[in-house]
Amino acid sequence: MIKVGIVGGTGYTGVELLRLLSQHPDVEVDAITSRSEAGLAVDELYPNLRGHFPGLAFSEPDPERLGDCDAVFFATPHGVAHAMAGELIGRGARVIDLSADFRLADADEWAHWYGQSHGAPDLLEDAVYGLPEVNRDAICQARLIAVPGCYPTAVQLAALPLLERALIDTDHVIADCKSGVTGAGRGAKIGSLLAEASESMKAYGASGHRHLPEIRQGLTRAAGKSVGLTFVPHLTPMIRGIHATLYGRLTHEPGDLQALFEQRFKDEPAVDVMPPGSHPETRSVKGTDMCRIAVHRPGGGDTVVVLAVIDNLVKGASGQAIQNLNLMFGFDEMEGLYAPALMP
Repeated sequence: MIKVGIVGGTGYTGVELLRLLSQHPDVEVDAITSRSEAGLAVDELYPNLRGHFPGLAFSEPDPERLGDCDAVFFATPHGVAHAMAGELIGRGARVIDLSADFRLADADEWAHWYGQSHGAPDLLEDAVYGLPEVNRDAICQARLIAVPGCYPTAVQLAALPLLERALIDTDHVIADCKSGVTGAGRGAKIGSLLAEASESMKAYGASGHRHLPEIRQGLTRAAGKSVGLTFVPHLTPMIRGIHATLYGRLTHEPGDLQALFEQRFKDEPAVDVMPPGSHPETRSVKGTDMCRIAVHRPGGGDTVVVLAVIDNLVKGASGQAIQNLNLMFGFDEMEGLYAPALMP
């Protein structure tokens, strides 16, 4: 049994961590922090957790108490983990950061996209990008994990088999992606109101989104060279879910694409390659840590289309964070994550 702490437990990813960890037989949540809700019992804010964490209440962040944990999750806005991660690691805790603080290897690029100086550039060399399908061995040994973003998770998983085998033109890769409104967080925003988001769909960040450099970084590592990526996200009127459609131009005859994807992910417990001709739905992964993928070659031409769906709060955030925790502590990689999707 290990003890974990959660910094920033009042947002969607924080409560999703609690929901998933309530099913984990080897984890005890020892501390959960919130400056605004300090003293409030967790199940008063989230009645769905009644009976699962008796006596657990939100508290002010205390580095000494958190440092006594085996692992600490940061489910916080960017910049918060910068200020605390180094001290907690120094006290012996392992840090799993769900924010964007350590995802980009270049501190100057991070500062460009996030509008402030990087607060802990000395930790970047030690940060492991927490995509198990790429970095499993490094994750097992890591002291600091940067959990990938939701869009980057779906797009990278869709693209990996094609880029690793050098099958597509790396100068012109297109990712057309859709997200549910929980991707915008739990804070009150006009664009997330029911009357604003319902019965409508819109693109945003078409000229540059914060997830663009993260996706490009991952695709470049997979390809072994720079990748020209056009990434356009959209807001859709659903609560949870990411649907990523990836377009690539084949540079030579690829052989059996279905077999390629099945072989690449055959040992990946959180990736499901669907049968030929499939069109995976976001609802088929709701509440799960699964990414479902389908590959198409329309008309047998030179364009390959890959469809990938995930739950943005699970495989796109909290579930993937727990996948990393399991690897770091030698548990079954999918412990606490086996429940099937919620239907309807």
